[in-house]
Amino acid sequence: MTPISKHDSLPERTRRTGPWLRYGAAAAAVAATAVAGARAVDSDSRWYTSLRKPPWQPPPQTFGIVWPPLYAAIAYAAGRALAKTPHRSRLLADLAANLVLNAGWTRLFFARRSPGAALADVLLLDLSNARLVRRIGRVDKTAAGTLVPYAAWCAFATALNASIVDRNRSRRP
Repeated sequence: MTPISKHDSLPERTRRTGPWLRYGAAAAAVAATAVAGARAVDSDSRWYTSLRKPPWQPPPQTFGIVWPPLYAAIAYAAGRALAKTPHRSRLLADLAANLVLNAGWTRLFFARRSPGAALADVLLLDLSNARLVRRIGRVDKTAAGTLVPYAAWCAFATALNASIVDRNRSRRP
């Protein structure tokens, strides 16, 4: 008798589309996050340009260059990890929380013009990143490694946000 693989009980169509569905769903969630964040950004506004910023802040175009590959890395890591984790619902919850915090930062900072609230958000995002990397690392080291640049960039953004808050303390939120 030949052994039955875990895939033998699945219809052929499901076996073929399963990975595409996972990656597609992850990419759609990440794309929605990117769009929600981008809609809130107005780096040319008088309010934003009047903020005192540290001399080590990158030029504005840097953010548009950095974020697309970071978002692609999140989608790739999520798709890979979803295929391997036995705790899919926990991973989905962590990923959803991470993406909400990600998009939330932009809304808080730019749309609400509240660098202080955005700093609280990005600190939570840093914790969420650590949790996501750890959770994904348990099932797929490659996927977890793909998230490290994202976590590092968010840590840099935290320092930048904190510096902006500190340099603009006398301003109203």
